[in-house]
Amino acid sequence: MGCGCSNLSWCCWGSVYNASIPEAQDVANEEKSEVDDVPAFREYSIDTLRMATSGFAVENVVSEHGEKAPNVVYKGKLENQRRIAVKRFNRSAWPDGRQFLEEAKVVGQLRNLRLANLLGCCYEGDERLLVAEYMPNNTLAKHLFHWETQPMKWAMRLRVALYLAQALEYCTSKGRGLYHDLNAYRIVFDDEGNPRLSCFGLMKNSRDGKSYSTNLAFTPPEYLRTGRVTPESVMYSFGTLLLDLLSGKHIPPSHALDLIRDRNVQLLTDSCLEGQFTNDDGTELLRLASRCLQYEPRERPNPKSLVAALIPLEKDTEVPSHVLMGIPHGSAALPLTPLGDMCLRMDLTALHEILEKLGYKDDDGAANELSFQMWTNQIQDTLNSKKKGDTAFRHKDFKAAIGCYSQFIDVGTMVSPTIFARRSLSYLMSDMPQEALNDALQAQVISPVWHIASYLQAVALFTLGKENEAQVALREGSVLENRRSEAA
Repeated sequence: MGCGCSNLSWCCWGSVYNASIPEAQDVANEEKSEVDDVPAFREYSIDTLRMATSGFAVENVVSEHGEKAPNVVYKGKLENQRRIAVKRFNRSAWPDGRQFLEEAKVVGQLRNLRLANLLGCCYEGDERLLVAEYMPNNTLAKHLFHWETQPMKWAMRLRVALYLAQALEYCTSKGRGLYHDLNAYRIVFDDEGNPRLSCFGLMKNSRDGKSYSTNLAFTPPEYLRTGRVTPESVMYSFGTLLLDLLSGKHIPPSHALDLIRDRNVQLLTDSCLEGQFTNDDGTELLRLASRCLQYEPRERPNPKSLVAALIPLEKDTEVPSHVLMGIPHGSAALPLTPLGDMCLRMDLTALHEILEKLGYKDDDGAANELSFQMWTNQIQDTLNSKKKGDTAFRHKDFKAAIGCYSQFIDVGTMVSPTIFARRSLSYLMSDMPQEALNDALQAQVISPVWHIASYLQAVALFTLGKENEAQVALREGSVLENRRSEAA
C-alpha cells in the first residue's frame, strides 16, 4: 500500500493504537463488569438437569450441529423458571471429575454483562455437564450468515465488535485471557438483543484438563507450529470475526489481507451495508482487523487497545440493540392469545373447559402400555382408577380426581402429559399450587413443546406469588402456542 511493508506491519497502522485510553472508558467498563442478578456458581444434580431439559429431549437441542455435535447443548428451565443452557460432554471427555469441577469453578467466578455466564456444573458418575445463562436470540452466525428477515445493520456490527472486545478485556483482567474456538457461533444474543460471549469457550477442552485446542477453520499461524493457542491467538480469531462483520461472509484471512494490500476494500464489504457507513469507518475497521491478523503474535493488539479503538467508531449508541436487530421485545413482543389471557386472569374454570375439550384420547397409549405389559387384577384396578379420575375431573370433584390419578400415576410405567395436566389443575382447584407446579413441570418433561404445560406453570406460579417467574412461563406458553398454530 505504498509503505513497502509485506505484512501490514506497525508502520502502516500504528497511529490508530497510540492514543491513550480515556479514564471514563475504564470507569464504564468497571460499572458493566459485575452482574447482580446472576446467582453464584453451584453444583447441580443430573436429575435436576434432566428435569430442566425434559429428559435431554431432542426438541431442546440448540447445538450448532444438533445431536451430532461432539458435545451437545440443550436449552432448559429450572423450577424457578430461570432459563439455562446445558452443555453435555461426550463420555470420553474429562475423565477426572474433580479436575472438571475445579476448572468449572474458576470460570464460574466470572460475572459480566458481556458474557453468557456459567451458573454451575454437574459431574455425577461419568456425566460432565456445564450450566450457563440461556441466550434466546440465536448466534452471530445465524444473524450474519443465515439471516431471514433483515441483514445486520452496520451500527449493530460495530456494537458486536465492541461488546466482544469488552468481554475479552474483562476475562483478561481476571486472568482468563485464553479462549477456545472464538468464532461467530460463540457469540449469542440475550433477551435485549445484546451480544454476549459464551462462557463455554473459557473452559479448557482436553482430556488432560490443562491445555486448549482449536477447531477453527482459519487457525492462527502459531497454532500450526505449536498446536497450542495463546492470548495472542485469540486476537487473531478476533480479526477473523471483524472480517466476518464487515463482509457478512467467512473470508479466509490470507485472502482478506491480499485484498487490503491491493486496495480492493469494496470486495470485502457486505453489499447489504451500502450507504450505512463512510469509507473512513470501513477503513478503520479494516485497519483493526489487519493488526489482529499479523503473522507475529507480538504485533497484535491486546483487548484493552481493541476497546479503545472501537469506542470512537460506535454509531446509534442511544438505540437499543433489539431495535437495531429487529427482535421483538418484552411483553409487547407477542400479544397474549385468549388462552394466555385466561391464565393471566387465573380463570381456572375456563382452563377446566379447555382440558375437557382436549378429551382423553392422548391417554390411550398409557393405558394400552399397561394392558399389554401385564394384565393382572392390580393393573386392572389401576386402569379403573384412571377412569374414575377422568369421571371425577369431568364432574369437578377435584379431590377425588387427585386421589384416583395419583393411584394411576404411582403404579403406571407410562403416563401421558394430559394426565399430569388434569391433576395439576385439580391441585390448583384444591388450593395446592406447589403440587400443581410440580405436575405441570412433569407434563413438560413428557411433552417439551406443549403450551398447556407452560400455561399451567404460569398459573401455579401466580398463585404462589412468584410474579416474575410466572410472566416468564406465560411468555413461553405464548411462544409455544403460536408455533403450534403456525404448524397446523
